[in-house]
Amino acid sequence: MIFSSLYISDSPEMGRGVFTSKNLRAGLIIEVSPVIILSGEERRLLDQTLLHDYIFIWGKEETQCCVALGYVSMYNHDYLSNAEYGMNYDSATIQVKTMRKIKAGEEIFINYNGDWNNKKPVWFDPAFKK
Repeated sequence: MIFSSLYISDSPEMGRGVFTSKNLRAGLIIEVSPVIILSGEERRLLDQTLLHDYIFIWGKEETQCCVALGYVSMYNHDYLSNAEYGMNYDSATIQVKTMRKIKAGEEIFINYNGDWNNKKPVWFDPAFKK
């Protein structure tokens, strides 16, 4: 399920992103997308490709990864995002929910750390340390 007002468009300095053509209220589930689950070995292979930037770590023990279908992999990152994603391991889905009101024409961001306001540096941030 992808909310009907969502669309993909060019994002300033970030390639493409997900936007809304209508105002969205806080707490609204705007997407529920199935995922394709891959093993740890497959993740190591994907880490050597461009897909590395579009996969999610998966599973309670975080030993797998997944490729999200729908728009999920197209949301850009912000440390104070306006939406949040959640994983449902039982149904093999990722859902995206708004965390505040989002105006028509506004880009929708998720925080790649999982929690919408988590400021821990992500892998592409210069402050990230392995």
